[in-house]
Amino acid sequence: MEKKQKSIDDILPLDLIHRILLRVPAKHLARLRCVSKLWYSLISDPQFAELHFHNSPAATNATIFIDHINRTVAYFVYLEALFSDDIDTSPVKVVPPPFKKKKPPTDFEFLGSCRGFVLLHRDPHFLVVWNPLTGYSKRISYSRIASRCVYKDISLPCKFYLYGFGYDASQDDYVVVVAWQDKDYHYHLDYLSLRTNSWINLDAAFSKPSGVFDINSCGLFLNGAIHWLPHSPKTFRDAILIFDLKERTFSRISGPEQPVMSAFSYSNLALLGGCLALYYRNDFSHNTHIWVMKEYKVHSSWTLHEIPCKVYQLFCLSSDGDIIVRGYDEVEVEVGYFIYNVRRDLLTHFEDLFYSFRITDTVYTESLLPFPSDIKDKDKKKKMKKKRKENSVMQW
Repeated sequence: MEKKQKSIDDILPLDLIHRILLRVPAKHLARLRCVSKLWYSLISDPQFAELHFHNSPAATNATIFIDHINRTVAYFVYLEALFSDDIDTSPVKVVPPPFKKKKPPTDFEFLGSCRGFVLLHRDPHFLVVWNPLTGYSKRISYSRIASRCVYKDISLPCKFYLYGFGYDASQDDYVVVVAWQDKDYHYHLDYLSLRTNSWINLDAAFSKPSGVFDINSCGLFLNGAIHWLPHSPKTFRDAILIFDLKERTFSRISGPEQPVMSAFSYSNLALLGGCLALYYRNDFSHNTHIWVMKEYKVHSSWTLHEIPCKVYQLFCLSSDGDIIVRGYDEVEVEVGYFIYNVRRDLLTHFEDLFYSFRITDTVYTESLLPFPSDIKDKDKKKKMKKKRKENSVMQW
């Protein structure tokens, strides 16, 4: 009698399979769920998805482009793959947004990202939360705000004074925060809970902050809070505005040591290796100064890196600790992607294949994290299935 061939589940202990899968990029995990029922159960577990997102060394970061002509697709450019020697790894993925194909395409914008979800705006007054890897999406209307907003004919994001997308771990809730002006030019703050699908007014927590936020009004989510930096601040002292999602309160922190304000332009915030970073172009030296806050809210931990190019967007750290940016070289001839080796002080250029497309400010990190309502629905289905089974046994 022939022996039954052993599967990989029979050969490897469950703990080892778990540790191996934690090191696999998220986009491959989606396919590996088909290997066996055990793998499907393991990879689909929300706790595994959480562990993978926070601890996997194989995090995949992408930036997003929109084609002006073909409004039915977006282009995800995987940043590390641009500099990879692996010819089998494509740096570009064409992704259709989560809109019904029967309807004609309308303008949409990428507004931000958080934990593998991206926030989009679609005309006329809709926000869409979407996980491109799992395909989950949820649409929310903000027509209540739009009808009262002073800037009726201006599309989002310019319609809002400030906005941001983040995650409140205390409530397991994804939230959208918007500050806006009504027709009488009074400022308001509204807080959208995606778990309850409801808008909450927080006017009492908000007074118009000093500084002009009209260009960099999209907030950056880090450590349970959303962060904003004014466009061309007069000083970096108390310049960074913070909104704590759990406490629902505002506070401020200072940027790094004061540069010569007349010598820099285009200041912005970014995330580098899980740390808050502030960067600006130095117009005297044609370099870009990147300050990284190594310890959150510890002012003395700001650390400077100087890159010999004019950076227009700071993306992320590579798995090797290199800084990936988009900008111009020293003589402002070639625009493209650059990877800066911090240890060797070496700048490598990659041609920009998307110069005719519109780049967004969104840097997206792939994840298999489920939306909180997904977990509720699955639990509800399990309970209903169990109840039906119990009823059928009783009838028998």
